[in-house]
Amino acid sequence: MISAPLTKARQYEDTYKSLIKDEERPVFHLSPQIGWMNDPNGFSYYNGAYHLFYQYHPYSTQWGPMHWGHVKSNDLLHWEYLPAALAPDEEYDAFGCFSGSATELSDGRQLLVYTGVKEIPGPGGLREVFQTQCLAVGDGLNYQKYEGNPVLTAADVPEGFSTADFRDPKIYRKEDGSYAMVAGNRTDDESGAILLFESEDGFHWHFASILDRSYNEYGRMWECPDFFELDGHQVLIVSPQDMSQMGLEYHNGNGTLALLGAYREDTKTFTRQHTQAIDYGIDFYAPQTLLSPDGRRIMIGWMQNWDTCVAAVAGNKWFGQMSLPRELSIRENRLIQNPVRELETLRGRRIAYENIPVSEEVILKNVYGRLVDLTIRLRPQSPDSYSLFRMKFARGSQHYSSLSYCPSSSTVRISRSHSGYNRDFVHERECFVRRQNGEIKIRLILDRYSAEVFINDGEQAMTMTFYTPLTADGISFEAHGTAFMDIEKYDLR
Repeated sequence: MISAPLTKARQYEDTYKSLIKDEERPVFHLSPQIGWMNDPNGFSYYNGAYHLFYQYHPYSTQWGPMHWGHVKSNDLLHWEYLPAALAPDEEYDAFGCFSGSATELSDGRQLLVYTGVKEIPGPGGLREVFQTQCLAVGDGLNYQKYEGNPVLTAADVPEGFSTADFRDPKIYRKEDGSYAMVAGNRTDDESGAILLFESEDGFHWHFASILDRSYNEYGRMWECPDFFELDGHQVLIVSPQDMSQMGLEYHNGNGTLALLGAYREDTKTFTRQHTQAIDYGIDFYAPQTLLSPDGRRIMIGWMQNWDTCVAAVAGNKWFGQMSLPRELSIRENRLIQNPVRELETLRGRRIAYENIPVSEEVILKNVYGRLVDLTIRLRPQSPDSYSLFRMKFARGSQHYSSLSYCPSSSTVRISRSHSGYNRDFVHERECFVRRQNGEIKIRLILDRYSAEVFINDGEQAMTMTFYTPLTADGISFEAHGTAFMDIEKYDLR
């Protein structure tokens, strides 16, 4: 039976979704059907299609009582909107159906796992928050909340761990057919931790171990965990809140972190061996992965950040986008990310130039646009022949965004300082990169309101959104000194 709050949300979608024209949206980055979008949820492959749910407030472009939006796709690029899947309609989730995940049960049904949040009056008029883990079961379209909810509560959290910050369960099937789940938490020392739970049937859960914890080294609360094996490594992904700067490796505020290591099933222990930021740009948070039918580990993230939500454009009827899905691999103990290969099916006209000298401003014929897949190979004429390279894109008479490379410091910087925002918030990020024989390779993907940058075949990724008018579609290049550039550009359809 569909509840009244869920029926209301679905009716609202049907009534108002037509108000947003296709040309007002990104083309191949998912945006909400109407209203507000944040974290990806339930990223999964089910009944022959990719399914993605997301944190969703249909009634405004501001964060509100969390629902789950729902889409499906055959190619990870073209998404079909389905009716909202969950609404806050029970006592245990009255304040919101927060982030979670999905898997397939042995009987073929799809199981959703999410955080139910409720608030009740506490001492002195303060509100007390309770976060519990809850289930819903469905057929890929409609879902019924489990009568035994919540399945994990304060009673299941070990001593010294938070019951108010206990959220974002990521479920997965083990080799023996049983189930495991990682969830974010915060400890008595006010730092992040990840708890591991297990179940034989997906419905009855017990605490297994403390998988990892921050000890105040990597932020306070660890949100949106994911845990999987990749190329012989075990990978734990978390999104820390209140990160502290460590040079250019982590930026302040809300970040993303990959912990590479080893996992022992017999002791339920994870040994951390390498750490790195996942995305070095401005707008990327709460990523989630799936294993595709052909064996690829694919990740998608919220292409926004809690520190940049003031970027909402006045009058827009939607806010929030998802990143391009990215194929993951491990190379030299590093998480590597590249756009899913399906993106190549959108390629249209190819434009290529070789050995172009860049010093003063260079504008190349047919190199422009806001739907672009552009790869640059950059090299010096001789050692120290240039001190700075800069590419401007989404460029008009007044506005542009930019990507620059400084060879002496081996840093790449993205900037939207001149993209037309009338508020002062985070506009620039930079990262260290590795030069390969004095060369660097940069791939830039543009989709109307966003830029995703992949450096040296995915060693670093940098993501940002911007809302420059679409008439600003110029691309130009310049250098201090002389650099040489090969360029390959595709229009994306």
